[in-house]
Amino acid sequence: MVGGYSPGLAGARMKLTRPEHAPLPTPRDILEHLDRHVIGQQDAKRAIALAAYAHMRRAEAVRRGYDGLWRKSNILLIGPTGSGKTLLAQHLAGVLRAPITVADATEYTEAGYYGKDVELMITDLYLRAGHSVEDTQRGVVFIDEVDKLARRSQGAQNGAGARDIGGEGVQQALLKLLEGREVQVPAGAGQPWSRQESVVIDTTGILFVCAGTFTDLYGDLETRRPIGFDSGRGTGQRERRRIETKDLVAYGMLTEFLGRLPVVVELRSLTAHELERILVEPEDAVVKEFRSRLALDGVDLVVRQSAVREIVRYALARQVGARGLRAILEEVCADVLFEAPELGSRKVVVDAAYVRRQLKRAQTTREVDARA
Repeated sequence: MVGGYSPGLAGARMKLTRPEHAPLPTPRDILEHLDRHVIGQQDAKRAIALAAYAHMRRAEAVRRGYDGLWRKSNILLIGPTGSGKTLLAQHLAGVLRAPITVADATEYTEAGYYGKDVELMITDLYLRAGHSVEDTQRGVVFIDEVDKLARRSQGAQNGAGARDIGGEGVQQALLKLLEGREVQVPAGAGQPWSRQESVVIDTTGILFVCAGTFTDLYGDLETRRPIGFDSGRGTGQRERRRIETKDLVAYGMLTEFLGRLPVVVELRSLTAHELERILVEPEDAVVKEFRSRLALDGVDLVVRQSAVREIVRYALARQVGARGLRAILEEVCADVLFEAPELGSRKVVVDAAYVRRQLKRAQTTREVDARA
């Protein structure tokens, strides 16, 4: 489910080695797997399926001793909040049967400064792989908020800006990991390094998936449709061209950094219909989860289609995307969840009027708390 609840990251501490005789999933197999869990974003899922297949084929070739040139298909996901970037990476790791770690780029600093070194991303992957070097070296590292690493000083275009330990410096530090090197990383999550053992990990086979919203970039990419016989319907409306490498460089990303992310995937904002499907269709849909939770207390929760539409309308009005659907449903069902152990066997119906009433009540409570 895009932006919805996920019971846990793929690749917990377990042995994940794929059997030698098991065939590689095809791009179509990967796409079908993603379709079962992620609503919408068909173009993005297709591009990711191709990149994932190339990654697995490359790992298979290396395992068989092929030493030819074959670049990694690291991925850069660009899209608004709640469009499914993190969820795509999680389910991608699932189809690869590989451990995955999720890192926030803003937590890391350039080597030599106080804060996390980028090598700790690999340490976390190593821990999630159950201390298996083999599984770590074919895992997935998802780095979120990479747009926050942009060099935004006055000298961004010519490199003459002030030293930036939280942005450009981190991009520089990530280059060797993205390209593929043998790196020595702490065997545990703590610091400093000198007080603990270390392990050597080859990042050549690790798939890196970077993601960011690049919010400020979109306003510059809108262009007017031409007026004339070839302009088609909707003359005068705005449309957005695809993001190009030069746009990202102008935004403040290093050319070398982008060069190590050959697969660039743009995710669009989800439609109302897609958000409605996200609420109810996937196996881990948030409505299904709430029904299961309340069923343990004997409560039969029925969510009408009108309620689903009202929740989506509220989410779109606040531009929270799929990520905000859970929080909205929590507010809608807050009273039911609180009273469920005392209700006994009972049927609770949630319709549009109930949703509006509960959300208005929650908004009033927030306003009162803010004034207090």
